[in-house]
Amino acid sequence: MEHALSGWRRLNRRTQALLDLVHFLGYKETMIKLNIHEAKTHLSRYLEKLERGETILLCKRNIPIAEVRPLPRQRKTKRPIGLAKGTFKVPRTFFDPLPSELIDAFHGEEP
Repeated sequence: MEHALSGWRRLNRRTQALLDLVHFLGYKETMIKLNIHEAKTHLSRYLEKLERGETILLCKRNIPIAEVRPLPRQRKTKRPIGLAKGTFKVPRTFFDPLPSELIDAFHGEEP
């Protein structure tokens, strides 16, 4: 029985090491980890990095408390009209009057 448990512990440690590696590669490397004092001191430097699309993990005494992400960039051109033209058709029944039970429900009345 002890032999089986030791194998499970080895597998568990190996699994934990792999998870730590995935966490390190996928989470820590894609974000800038920054303590509050550093953020206040060099705010303009980090705002430039945010503009380039990087994400900042804001920490208090190395404990994450917030994540700062850049806003999506605004379009430089207007969105074209009719992008979904021909992909679906509105059925005639769409324009039929709603059932009275549904209208009553909108007004907070029970049937």
